[in-house]
Amino acid sequence: MATEITLNFQKTFVGRASITAQLSCPLDPPSVTILFGPSGSGKTTILRCLAGLEQPDEGTISVGDRMWFDATARVTVPPQARRLGYMAQDYALFPHHSVEGNIAYGLTGLSSQEKKLRVDEVLRLLHIESIAQQKPTQLSGGQQQRVALARAIARRPRLLLLDEPLSALDAPMRARLCKDLRRLLTQLAIPSVVVTHDWTEALALGDQMAVIDNGHVLQTGPPQDVFSRPRNAEVAHVVGIETVVQGTIMVVRDELATVQVGTVTLTALAPPSLGPDVFVCLRAEDVTLELTGSAETSARNHLKGTVQTITSLGALVQVILDCGFPLTALITQSALRELNVRIGSDVRAAFKAGAVHLIPRN
Repeated sequence: MATEITLNFQKTFVGRASITAQLSCPLDPPSVTILFGPSGSGKTTILRCLAGLEQPDEGTISVGDRMWFDATARVTVPPQARRLGYMAQDYALFPHHSVEGNIAYGLTGLSSQEKKLRVDEVLRLLHIESIAQQKPTQLSGGQQQRVALARAIARRPRLLLLDEPLSALDAPMRARLCKDLRRLLTQLAIPSVVVTHDWTEALALGDQMAVIDNGHVLQTGPPQDVFSRPRNAEVAHVVGIETVVQGTIMVVRDELATVQVGTVTLTALAPPSLGPDVFVCLRAEDVTLELTGSAETSARNHLKGTVQTITSLGALVQVILDCGFPLTALITQSALRELNVRIGSDVRAAFKAGAVHLIPRN
């Protein structure tokens, strides 16, 4: 049985950076791989080459011991022979077909009765039975997203490819459907590759991720590890979140959550309908440093820490503390001098409850 997809190819564009893909995506057990990076980084091109919708100029794409593409041997398996479910960023629903018609469109090789059973199955799975006869123009953004996903999974693909599946939605709906999408991908147990530029989606959806920028894969690994331990400054710049740690919500009172992180507790704004297991996310610029023993500020969180590393970033300085977990702060050069911050010194980190972003941890 195939255990992973291996990508090792190059795609060249005139006047643009070449796309170089070197990564593996697990198939067994089924998991979700995130292709993460800014717009124009090459994520969608990698996904389309994997789908067979674009062809690399060099290299190979293999699934286990089966070669889908080999430039040297001139092997190219067409998209329809790869048993894929593909969901485009704009959903690409057929406007003249009903929801049922859109889902049934790709179900070739089945009898009319088999098609009807398969369509009914995915309508129930996505909870869209009530809109089965409506046309795409009659649907909300969230409904269109569900229909596009239903169409992608109706063929029972061996691999599911989703290109920015939530980007067309407004922020409140995106937050709601992100949780639903993760639950559905887990329930389907279909290996999936998801393109996104949103770090909250990467953490909520992914089992592993590849950070991509300027056409190159910069780092791979579990999302939390990549966000909290970027390999280099380039990766840190792309992911944009310096502190990501696991936490557990202990109690919620007056819309504030008390979160246990290792041996310390933090206070955060409590999002609605959030389970106990979370990722605690903090941007370095939201963390200030104070001298131990000085009067506390109005911030809800004050943690004692020991300075581990100091990195100059020009006018600013990145300081990583051991507060019972690694915590990154970004301060000015003048603050560094005034506080006499040095490796091994003890300081106090302060940040507001609103600066602590909680993401569900599945």
